[in-house]
Amino acid sequence: MSATWTAVLVASVGCYLLKLAGLSVPASWVEQPWVARVVDFVPAALLAALVVVQGLTSGDEIVLDGRLAGLAVAALALALRAPFIVVLVLAGAAGALVHVLTG
Repeated sequence: MSATWTAVLVASVGCYLLKLAGLSVPASWVEQPWVARVVDFVPAALLAALVVVQGLTSGDEIVLDGRLAGLAVAALALALRAPFIVVLVLAGAAGALVHVLTG
């Protein structure tokens, strides 16, 4: 068996055990108010981390390119409550424009 399939199988078993551990937590622990507050912020924190990593890195290096400009334009458009499709078009156009101008 190749190393890739071994890694896939180990990760699958790990995910299953993690899910099983989550289902095994007593309900009294999950119903605590501070747990609910923390759980509400976890998806936003994970999404922010993914956006930063994908927007500012290339391989092992921090890169400032058109992606950062597109991200900034998207954030501004969202702050101005633009429709989602407009946000996508503006961010794509800004990123492409910076890419064309900077080579």
